[in-house]
Amino acid sequence: MRNTTKTVTTVLAAGALALGLTACGAGSSGDKNGALVVAASPVPHAEILNYVKDHLADKEGLKLDVREFTDYNTPNLSTQDGSVDANYFQNQPFLDDFNKKKGTDIVPVVTVHLEPLGLYSHKVKKVDELKKGATVAVPSDTVNEARALKLLDTGGVIKLKSGVGNEATPKDIAENPKGLKFKELEAAQLPRSLDDVDAAVINGNYAIEADLKPAKDAILLESAKNNPYANFLAVKKGNEDDPRVKKLAKLLTSPEVKKFIKDKYQGSVLASF
Repeated sequence: MRNTTKTVTTVLAAGALALGLTACGAGSSGDKNGALVVAASPVPHAEILNYVKDHLADKEGLKLDVREFTDYNTPNLSTQDGSVDANYFQNQPFLDDFNKKKGTDIVPVVTVHLEPLGLYSHKVKKVDELKKGATVAVPSDTVNEARALKLLDTGGVIKLKSGVGNEATPKDIAENPKGLKFKELEAAQLPRSLDDVDAAVINGNYAIEADLKPAKDAILLESAKNNPYANFLAVKKGNEDDPRVKKLAKLLTSPEVKKFIKDKYQGSVLASF
């Protein structure tokens, strides 16, 4: 795919059409003498990549073409088919599940940051204020739904069955003292659901996009300690040694990027290196 071609990603969820945005630059995917084409979620991934592009890449002789997508499927599919060279948006449990279900062979290169998953509400200010029978929206994809339920379990809102893993669903809830009802929505739609449900578990990138501050606004927030959901740069297996990929991996884990993450996101995004 030439860089002059706009990429449009459509996601149909809750009756809404979400468009994937593309930021185009020089070079084309697969050309190791051209720009490295990286698919990313707009916030914070593309913002971090654009910081690298604008402030660090030239010194390493690296050209970056950052392409933004608003869903969690297209970046991996585009990496697999060579439309892009790499992606930056996901964590290991999500990638493991995606590779298994789609037959792809995407692999991580370097871990960069964590976006704590949080529970948000426009109707209550504390978790224990949730009323009996309240409706809680959760991500509909397998791994993030399980992650959301684990957050609620850790917060004492529900209790999951012993031994459930990254495929947990509401059917795996052993105890639900408040009789909560769960509404499954595509992750990007969750911030818009807050006026319609009592609370929603929202991925960090979508929370930030919606002007929510996870460190301040979440009524329940994941701990960064021993958290397996850190986000990384990923490529199709066999492309790990692309010199451009190595340069980007080095820059993404530089002191400059760590400072950028700390200063810009104020604890809502945490460097993992």
